[in-house]
Parts: sequence; structure tokens; C-alpha cells
Amino acid sequence: MRSFILGVLGCSLVLSAQAFYSASDDVVELNPSNFNKEVLQSDSLWLIEFYAPWCGHCQSLTADWKKAATTLKGIVKVGAVDADQHKSLGSQFGVKGFPTIKVFGANKNKPEDYQGGRTSQAIVDGAMKSLNSLVKDRLSGKSGGSGYKQSGGGGAGSKQDVVELTDDNFDKMVLQGEEVWLVEFFAPWCGHCKNLEPEWTAAASAVMEQTKGKVRLGAMDATVHQAVSGRYGIRGFPTIKIFRKGEEPEDYQGGRTRGDIIARALDLFSDHAPPPELLEILSEDTLTKTCVDSQLCVIGVLPHILDTGAAGRNGYLEVMTKMAEKYKKKSWGWLWTEAGTQMELEAALGIGGFGYPAMAAINSRKMKFALLRGSFSEAGIHEFLRELSVGRGSTATLGNGSMPKVHTVAPWDGKDGQLPEEDDYDLSDVDLDDDDFLSKIEL
Repeated sequence: MRSFILGVLGCSLVLSAQAFYSASDDVVELNPSNFNKEVLQSDSLWLIEFYAPWCGHCQSLTADWKKAATTLKGIVKVGAVDADQHKSLGSQFGVKGFPTIKVFGANKNKPEDYQGGRTSQAIVDGAMKSLNSLVKDRLSGKSGGSGYKQSGGGGAGSKQDVVELTDDNFDKMVLQGEEVWLVEFFAPWCGHCKNLEPEWTAAASAVMEQTKGKVRLGAMDATVHQAVSGRYGIRGFPTIKIFRKGEEPEDYQGGRTRGDIIARALDLFSDHAPPPELLEILSEDTLTKTCVDSQLCVIGVLPHILDTGAAGRNGYLEVMTKMAEKYKKKSWGWLWTEAGTQMELEAALGIGGFGYPAMAAINSRKMKFALLRGSFSEAGIHEFLRELSVGRGSTATLGNGSMPKVHTVAPWDGKDGQLPEEDDYDLSDVDLDDDDFLSKIEL
């Protein structure tokens, strides 16, 4: 009996954790099956929350999200995606943490990040602001669209982002280029190729944006350009191959939806991308650019050089560099500074002038930060960042809600620190009983 009750209780807990939204709510539950029809082909403005059932911040948002959806009913569509279950949708739109809210306006292929508050009133205000902007664009004749829709329908993307490959340009662009390539070999009469076309186009636009052109999608009509197609033994359509410079091509083995294609492209990008550079905070530009350009910037505050020497400091920098490599798929920014150099920054982060080395992670979009509470080690930092990346970390508002002042300083020269030299005085011929002696010394 006891085990039965525990089992029922366990099931109810699982159901309550997962059932964020039901059919009776005004929040539309979205998944790979209905996302294309409901959102991408819609003329409506959408606010969509990407969440994970185990995420505490997502659970806290649920009531306000439902209330906002009810308030906006018939005006703005409000949806939700369980991105933990439907990872392909999360990958397609660059979701890296939970909850992430995106605004799908005129160009559904390139949604904007929602930057407002998380109360129902703030969400409604943000939605109405986006709707007002959309209406103004339409009145002025700006479509804001992607500029191209495939003949197969249902795909938002620009055909310009799919590179048309031929026998003449293939070697120069694909084999000699620095980019990683996914190439579709197709035939115009092939039904499966026609079905793939809108997915390939939408994926190409997303991959171009998210990898900054480091991974490209191309397409080759294998019935026309038979020299390259014959070289790689293309016999069925569509055939997709992956090309990396200096390596043998490999067959693409993933799914054929845009989400599957994007996810594979991002994996290829991460595998070959160098880790982000670990930068010393030398000026306000360093801090601002790194934190604004990244979803999260990780800042290490290291002990004074006199306390550690060059070897000790390099040890801490090596730990941070390894963590940057480990988390390079996140595309976070990585910074460091010497204790006592940027006091306003330390004060804003609540570091308080002791306990070095210290570490904080800043989300400049939300003006929130979190502090490393564990050890400044690979294991300690990994646990800290892992919790943050899944939405479990404890956060606080950054200072007064704005980026702190940063002073311009000289870069570390890579050497051990030296104590400042003091003036030497020759006292061999001085009468120490002379009352005027001390008054003559300029301290």
C-alpha cells in the first residue's frame, strides 16, 4: 500500500512538473509538428517561451505567462515550447538557456529576443510595443520579411543563403574554402528534393546567422553538373554530404527537418570553432563589447600579481581557458581582471575586496549576475556554469541595473610583480640627534 501511494505521488509530481500548460489555457503548446503551420506561416505576432519542465525560473514564469496570454487573446499569439523535449526547435532558434522568450514578428525566420520584465504586465507591455512596431512597418510599406519563400511553401528563409554550386565553382568554394559545408545534391524532378527545399532554405538562413558564415549550406543540380556529382558517386536524390577542408567528405546521416539540419550544422561549427579568447579587461570597450555580444560573459577576478606571481596567475588563466574550451558551444564571452584594478566592477558584483580568485557571470541583456560559490577549479567552475546554463543558478541584479564604470589600465606584461622601489638615504655622516634632519626629508 505504501509503495502504491508513493508511486501515485511520484507520478503526480512528474505530471505537475511537465504540465505547464493545458488545452484550457490561452497559451498555445508548440512542437515540431505544428510550429511551421502555427508560427512560421502565420501573419500574427507571436511571443514564444522556450522552457524546460525542471527549470525553476520557468516554473515561476508559468502563472504570469498564462495571464499575459489571456490578456492578449485575439491580439497577439502567445505560445510555449518544451525545448528540453523538442531540442530541434530550440537549436533552430539559438536557445541556450531557460526560459528564453522570443518575439516572432514580420520575419519569422529571425525572431528577436524579448528583453522585458517577466511579470504579466511587463509581458503585455512588451507585446504591444512589438505589435505597434509591426503595424508601423506595414503602414510604411516595409514587409520585414525574409525576401523569399520556397515554392514548396511553409518555409521562411532566403534562397540567397543557399549557395548555388556548379562544376565551375565547387572546388574553389567548397574544397579550398575555410568554411564547413553541407551540400545537397538534387534533381529537379525529385519529389523528396522538393519536400526538402523549404527546410534546406530555412536552415541555411539560420545557420548563416548563428555561425556567422563559418558553416554554409549549398545545393547542386546533379543532373546538370555531373562532373562533381560523378566524382562523389551520387546515385540517389537528395544526397547530402559534409565537406571539411583537407578531409574526406562524409555522408549526412541526420533528419531532414530544418531543426535537424541546424542542429547538425551547429555541432559541426562547435567541433571546428576555436575557443573564445580570454581577454583582460583593459577598458570600458572590452567589457561592454564582450558582454553585449554574448548571451553571458564570464569574469574572473584574480589575486594581485604580488600574491601569486606569474606562475600562479597563469595557472588561474589556464583553468579559465580550459573552461572556455569546454563551453565554446555556448559562445559566451570570457574576461579577467586583477583584484583591486576595477573596484566599481567588483562592487557591482558584490565581490567586496576579498576571497580572490573570484568569478561572476553577467547577463547584460537582463542586467543579472551570478557568483561562483564553489572552488575556483575546473570542477567548481564547471558545476557553476552547468547550473547557470540550465536555469538553476541563483542570480541578482547587477549594481544599479547598468554596467559599472571600468577604468583604462595597462595590460599585464606576463612577468612577476615587483614591489615599488623606495628612496635610499645615506645616513653615515648624519647626526641622528639633529632635530632638523627629519624635517629635511621629503617623504
